[in-house]
Amino acid sequence: MIILSTVITNAANVAMGMLLLAFFLAFWRLVKGPSLPDRVVVLDLIASLVIGITLAITFLSGEKVYLNVAVMIALITFMGTVAFAIYLKKQYYDK
Repeated sequence: MIILSTVITNAANVAMGMLLLAFFLAFWRLVKGPSLPDRVVVLDLIASLVIGITLAITFLSGEKVYLNVAVMIALITFMGTVAFAIYLKKQYYDK
């Protein structure tokens, strides 16, 4: 049982490292992005990566309260994406 726990913990740590690497690469793309719609897509990706990191922290710590944080991030991200879509629609199509 201890060996399985060690393997799962190591897998979660590797996943956390990969998610953090993807986060920094996405942040670089956010800064360098060629247009506003590209940046909106990258912000959505970053939010998804933050949710993944939060879930990995939940798994490693065993605290279930972080699941609520992940759900709230997902809801706020969805509302933000809809708001950006409405803004972009008005900006590009109502000229």
